[in-house]
Amino acid sequence: MSQRTGGPTAGSQQIRGAPHGSRTPIDEGGARRRTGLLVTFMLGALAAVPPLSMDMYLPALPEVSRGLDASSTTVQLTLTACLTGMALGQLIVGPMSDKWGRRRPLLIGLLVYIVATAVCAFAPTAEVLVGFRLLQGLAGAAGIVIARAVVRDMYDGLQMAKFFSTMLMVSSLAPILAPIIGGQMLRATDWRGIFMVLAAIGIALTVLVWRRLPETLPVEKRNSGGVRATLWIMRGLLADRIFTGYVLTNGFAYAALFSYIAASPFVIQEIYGASPTTFSLLFGLNSLGLMIVSQVNGRVLFGRVRLDKALGMGLGIMVLAGIGLLSVAAGVFGHAGTIPIAVGLFAMISALGLVLPNTQALALMRTPHAAGSASALVGTSCFIMGAIASLFVGIAGKTTPVPMAAVQLGSALAAITCFLAVCRPWRNSPAEPAKG
Repeated sequence: MSQRTGGPTAGSQQIRGAPHGSRTPIDEGGARRRTGLLVTFMLGALAAVPPLSMDMYLPALPEVSRGLDASSTTVQLTLTACLTGMALGQLIVGPMSDKWGRRRPLLIGLLVYIVATAVCAFAPTAEVLVGFRLLQGLAGAAGIVIARAVVRDMYDGLQMAKFFSTMLMVSSLAPILAPIIGGQMLRATDWRGIFMVLAAIGIALTVLVWRRLPETLPVEKRNSGGVRATLWIMRGLLADRIFTGYVLTNGFAYAALFSYIAASPFVIQEIYGASPTTFSLLFGLNSLGLMIVSQVNGRVLFGRVRLDKALGMGLGIMVLAGIGLLSVAAGVFGHAGTIPIAVGLFAMISALGLVLPNTQALALMRTPHAAGSASALVGTSCFIMGAIASLFVGIAGKTTPVPMAAVQLGSALAAITCFLAVCRPWRNSPAEPAKG
């Protein structure tokens, strides 16, 4: 694999995934492959912790409302608090990792996540649960933002996009399996037991990171300075037109994804009359499509198609799928059943396997000097735009699937507009670093 310069010398390279401080000759290919798989799993698992924290808990919401004698609105705030924490936490942890390295903020974040999750398990009131869900989200954000920054430290160019594709495959398992796991757990325990399992996952990841994830940001490459310097770095990143264009493209793509997550259960089950089992199968099929296309991006297109061309192809498919979805939802072709909507959603979600890893790779390729801060901006934009999209799909969504389809098409059009008008891939080299 191609590697960034500035790391260990070629004669004695530190193995990615080996215990901190260990040195192993670079020609031990078998060991490198094994440890590379371990690092891939670790980073994918770190990125999957926040979705696990959200989705495992969903089947237990009615039980939480009864157990804490709280209204459904109050219990819904526990989800909002966690999502808000994930968005804000990335802005805090990203710059910290640029200043102090990756390991220390990540380990601190994991430890706080464990404590916050344990307190959630024993929360006596809904208000306490809301407060510590916010803290859980803030701490869990460390896994998302630092996982991306570690990939930027280790890889560049096509190799980075390939690694992001593999990470996306690992982390995509979380939203597929989490509700199923949570529902099955409720047969043996209550909602508090779900939080205990999440705390145990946090402990296992902490031990694994402590023992197997080396520091990937050398001291000489870290940013010095306080809050003012951090704000100046972020200002410099956002002032770079191409970087900001990729951030916006990625954010609008996530808006399409979040609108699907928020609205599809109601659209498929209530409006089109599908059973919960049918919806679960369709949800799993779409997630499988996302995983397969991300692997096609990383393994088949890798080295054969430029990242921006693969990204443009994915955005084009999203726009076409959005047009088809809105046409079906609006009744252009007459009354349609579940299958046309399911086909459109499958194409829309699968295309994200070309969009998400490539936008993140292209954005971070421009920021070798501030990968943590750049990763924070990328991640925060996803949650902010996703939250806004989730609000819009609720407008008139009880009687028609048009809002979901309209938001998805609008998001896809906004994403491709940002890519073409702001990034201008035919005129700019994506590998040119941004000025910080």
